Amino acid sequence: MAMNRTFTLSNKKTIPAVGLGTWQAQPDQVRNAVLAALDIGYRHLDCAEVYANENEIGLAIEESAIPRQELWITSKLWNNKHAPKNVEPACRQTLKALRTHYLDLYLIHWPVAFKLDEKTGETAVDRDGNVIYDESVTLEDTWKALEKLVDAGLVRAIGVSNFTISKIQQILKIARIKPVMNQVELHPYLPQNELKEFCERNEILLTAYAPFGSGKEPSLFEDQVLKKVAEKYKKTVPQVLVSWAVQRGTIVIPKSVNPERLQANFQDFEMDKEDMDEINNISKTTRHRFFATTEWKQWGCPDVFGERTLVN
Repeated sequence: MAMNRTFTLSNKKTIPAVGLGTWQAQPDQVRNAVLAALDIGYRHLDCAEVYANENEIGLAIEESAIPRQELWITSKLWNNKHAPKNVEPACRQTLKALRTHYLDLYLIHWPVAFKLDEKTGETAVDRDGNVIYDESVTLEDTWKALEKLVDAGLVRAIGVSNFTISKIQQILKIARIKPVMNQVELHPYLPQNELKEFCERNEILLTAYAPFGSGKEPSLFEDQVLKKVAEKYKKTVPQVLVSWAVQRGTIVIPKSVNPERLQANFQDFEMDKEDMDEINNISKTTRHRFFATTEWKQWGCPDVFGERTLVN
C-alpha cells in the first residue's frame, strides 16, 4: 500500500516525501539520471552548489519540459558564502545554473563559515591546505541574509542542514522567517530521535540524507533486522529504508544514477507497526554516524555536531 507521498511545511507549501539526492553524481551522469528520475515520477530534486553539477541538472530540467510549478527544487548555500554580501550572489549563481527564477527551498549547508579567497572565488586555505574559518561571520548574520532572499522572491522557503538543536535555537531566537527544514544524516543507525522531537515541536521537518549509509561498514544493507523485514514484504532493503523514513514522518533523498535503482527507491510502501518498532530499536544495539566531521582533517576536524562520542 502506497503512503501519503507529500508533507506540508510550516509555510503551507507541499513537498514531495521522496526526492532525488544529487551528491556525488558526476556531471556526465547526473543529466541522464535526472531525466530518468523525472520520467519515473520524481518531482523533488535536492541540489547544492558544492556538488558541482547544478548546471547539468538545470539542463535536464530544461530538457524535461516539465512545468516549473510541478517541481520542488532545493539547493544549499556553501560554507564559503556565509558572509551576508555573498549570500544573494551565491543564490543567483545557483538559479542561473539550474535555469530557474526561484528555489522552493534554500538551506545553509553546514553551520560553519569558511573564509572566501576573493581572488580565486574558492575557499581560503593555509599553507598546509587546511580550511581557514571566518570567525567574523555568525549564523545569525547568514540567516538574516537568507530572509532577504525570501523577501526578494528568489526563494520560497529557507532552512538549515547539519544543524544541532543548539544551532537551530540560535536561529529561532532571531528569525523573522523561521526555518522549515533541517537536512541531516538519518537512518536506523542514526535515527536522530531527540533532534526529530525538537524539530517537530518547532514545526521544522527533517530530510534524511545518506538514508542507505555510506557504503562503508557497518552496512545497513547487511543488517539482519532490515533483511528480515524486506523478505517479509518481498521488497529490497533500500525500499525498506526509504519507507521507514517516510512512514516516520521524514523526507528522504536517496541518490542513484542507475535507472533501475531510481525506480526501486521511488516505490515506498507501508509497514506494520511491529516492523517499524523493530527497525526503530536497531539503534539501541547498533549506532553509527557515517559522516563525522571530527574525522575530516582538511576541515581541521571540527566538532560540528557537538559530540566526540555518538549521540542519537
